[in-house]
Formats: sequence, structure tokens, C-alpha cells
Amino acid sequence: MKRPLPRILVAGTSGDSGKTVISLGLLAAARREGLPTAAFKKGPDFIDAAWLSWASGRPARNLDTFMVGRDEVARSFRRHAVPEGLNLIEGNRGLLDGVDAAGSHSSASLARLTRSPVLLVLSPVKVTATAAATVVGLRKLASDVTIAGVILNQVAGERHRSVVTQAIEEHAQVTVLGAVPRIDDPLLTSRHLGLIPPAEHEPAADLRRRLAQLVTDHCDLARIWEIARGAQPLAQEPATPEVKTRPAEASAARVKIGYFSDSAFTFYYVENLEALRAAGAELIAISALSDTRFPEIDALYIGGGFPETHTAQLADNRELHAGVKRLAAAGLPIYAECGGLMYLARRLELEDREVALAGVLPITVKMHRRPQGHGYARVTVDRPNPIFAIGTELVGHEFHYSNLAPNHEAVETAYAVTRGTGIGAGRDGIVQNQVLASYLHLHASGSVTWAAGLVAAARRYRRSGANTDREG
Repeated sequence: MKRPLPRILVAGTSGDSGKTVISLGLLAAARREGLPTAAFKKGPDFIDAAWLSWASGRPARNLDTFMVGRDEVARSFRRHAVPEGLNLIEGNRGLLDGVDAAGSHSSASLARLTRSPVLLVLSPVKVTATAAATVVGLRKLASDVTIAGVILNQVAGERHRSVVTQAIEEHAQVTVLGAVPRIDDPLLTSRHLGLIPPAEHEPAADLRRRLAQLVTDHCDLARIWEIARGAQPLAQEPATPEVKTRPAEASAARVKIGYFSDSAFTFYYVENLEALRAAGAELIAISALSDTRFPEIDALYIGGGFPETHTAQLADNRELHAGVKRLAAAGLPIYAECGGLMYLARRLELEDREVALAGVLPITVKMHRRPQGHGYARVTVDRPNPIFAIGTELVGHEFHYSNLAPNHEAVETAYAVTRGTGIGAGRDGIVQNQVLASYLHLHASGSVTWAAGLVAAARRYRRSGANTDREG
């Protein structure tokens, strides 16, 4: 059986072309018209996905063929798309930009996989007819992708809009479906990893309305909805058999895994949390900013985020530092990624000061102005650790402006880096007792043993009885 799954993929001619603003506006406008919406983000991006979740009203899923494979991406889209309304996939970078010159794992390849028509966002800053050449080139190089329309972003005025539109429609034979003027909104400003996550500030109550009005005023929404409805039907995802467990059995079998959830730590794929629950975990949210004591837990998961922008609150929460050190010393399994690794360090070096952090790991982390690791990463697990079997191959990504300051104490590591940067010298995955911390972000749909490994470590800790003999 096939389902319509109305959909579009919003792609750009480059990074910073305005894809996110247009995507948020389209989702907001669709919801204002009463259309069900679901949003997806091409690639590993956490921040755009958070904004897409905010705009669509439901968790946005990342579709990343490099990290999880084509088959799983196709399944995820079919499983989570709404049958009617609007399914919007936001691309990343330019339409053809992938991991190589052939454009492997690009937005165009995702459009082919999901059979999605493409809405191309183009920012014709300081050009007119030259913009048409860009669209002509994209149509030629991606001839098997349907570029169903163009939206111009940051047009300078009516004459600029008119000339660019005429050139694109005459030379590229693609309809211009909108022309959005430049907007300046403090809530849509950028930081080193892109937009500031919505969790770090409460978006203005009328921001969704303003975004909806922006695209309503400047885009042909009726035609865009028509394009989405015209997408070819996709095969329905088979239903997953429900495993029924008696409540008492389920409660007894579940381990308690805490995870930092606050404005400093927001980088969690929804699939990771779902995978932990499916593997037998009850998840307990903990704020590294305001909670001073840990609840009874069997393991701790610290995702990424921006601890460097919350240094005062994190440093002041010495009670939680003492708690995590005590638990780590008692053998609590702790899995930490990127910002989580930073939190576990002794100190964080900024340009103008040093900040004391949890002190679980004998390292100092130093912030830089430029990325110290950026892109997809591969590692091989080659040494003992609390979660993964030796020989496991892991695929993920890294994007960090910090690295380990030189002359730190020797640390044990579990990963040999075959692609990427890690902590340096071809290594990543610091291991200390039952702690495993790295710069690598993993997606549970691609690293399928991760959730089971963390839950198994939590069960071992529970059986040891250490979680029933804690201070505070």
C-alpha cells in the first residue's frame, strides 16, 4: 500500500541562503491554515532540528544517510511523516554539496531517496541575471531531481525582484514562487554553530505568527501546497509488532538513566532517547544548571550543547559537581558527548578566564575561535570500555570549538579515529572507571549497539548495589 505523504525538500544554493527561515515560515503558515505538519532535517544538525520542532509542534527527525544509511532514512521518513498536510525536509548547505565531488549524501541525494520535489532558496545578493545561471547549473547537474520552484531570499527591492525573477523563469524554466525581503530579528541571529537554540531563550510569543506572515505576504503558498501534494506516493512503513509486557515486569526490568536536559545541554537526537527507552530504560531529566542533587540513577547520559555559554551557572553548581564525582568514583556508567566531555573536565579555558567544572576527568578543555573538529567521523573501538565491544565500528559526527589543552595527565582511550579529529593524535573516547567521554556524536539508528550497551552497563551497576549506597 502507498500513501500520499505530501512533501517538499527546502534546499539552498549554499549555506546561509535562508533555508531555515523559509522552512520555519512555511511550517508556521501551514499550521495557521490548519494543516498537520511534520519536519525533518537533512544531516546531523541539532539546532535547526530544534527550531523545526518548535515550528511544527512535534519532534523533528534528522535524516542522515551517512550516519544511519539510506534504508533507515527512508524508513524513518515514512514512519514519522503525516499522511496529509505538509511534510517539510530542510536540506543543508547547497543542493549538491555532499561528502565528495559527486555530491554523495547531499540534499539532492536525499530528494532522490524520498522522491521529494525541491523548493530552492536562492539569495541573489548583489546579482541579478547571474542568479539564473546558478539555477540552470543545478538543473543540469541534478537532472533527476525536480526543482519545482524557487524562493528568492533577501531581495533588495521591487526592481531587483523583477529582474531576477524574469531571468530565472526565462533561462532556467523554473517558476519563482516567492521573494522575501531581508529581515533582522534578534531571535534568528547566529552563533558559531548556526542559530541560537530555542531552548536558550523563550522565542517571542509572536515569532511564529511573524514567520507565517512573512511567507504568506511574499510567497505563493497555494502553489507550494499544491507541489507538496503532487509528490509521488511512497510505500507505507510496515507496522512494528507491539511487545506487551506486564506493568510489574516492565517496572522491575527498567533501569533509571539520568540525562542532562536544560539550556546548556540540548543536543540529543530524539531517536537516542527513544532507543534507550526501547532497550529498557526509564529516563530522568536532570538540570546541570539548577539541580543540586542527583536522583537515584543507574547511569548518566550527558549530551552536547553549549556549556561554554553557561559557565557561571555550571561553575556555581558545586553541589552537582561533587555529586557526579562521587557517582563516577562509585562506578556509575557515564556516557558523555562533546559538551558532556567538557562538563566532566577539571577546567574550561576561555579567552579571558578559566572556569572550574566537574573534575571527573583529569583534563582541561580550551575554547578556540575556529572549529577544532568539524564533519563526519569514524572510529574503531579497540580498547576496553563500559559500552561497546572491541572491534565495533562507529560512525557519527563532530563539531567542536574546543580541544584538550596540552600537558594534561595521561588518559586511557577506547577509540581509534579513522576519520575526524577526536581528542587528538588519532584517538577519542576517554575511559575512566565506567566513564566514556568523547567528541563524537552518535545517532542510535546508525550505532545500533549503543543503547543496549548503555542499558547493560546500567544493569550491571544496579546489580552491584552501588546505587543504593549513596550520599545525599
